[in-house]
Amino acid sequence: MPGICLVLTNLPDADLARLLARELVETRLAACVNVLAPCQSYYRWDDALQEDGEVPLLIKTTAQLYPAVEAYLKQRHPYDVPEIIALKVEAGLPDYLRWVVDSTRPAAPNPA
Repeated sequence: MPGICLVLTNLPDADLARLLARELVETRLAACVNVLAPCQSYYRWDDALQEDGEVPLLIKTTAQLYPAVEAYLKQRHPYDVPEIIALKVEAGLPDYLRWVVDSTRPAAPNPA
């Protein structure tokens, strides 16, 4: 079975988070995307402490599709340097992992 990964990113608002989540699943780049509750992020940027509200996404995809997911997020993300972190899934319910693989395969063409 292909490797599965969990990709983490944060968006500045819920509307954009929901839009990107939906597009990732519609295009089969992800099997599932969880849009989490807003959180408060503290970080250093341009040598100054920043505080912003963000909406985290948990993206379930395959390792093979990770480069396409990263490219998609970089293109659509409003941040100059977005957080895009992929974590390799070491173990999980086999039926769920199979579902992730099956849900990210290209759609079968409709017979004419």
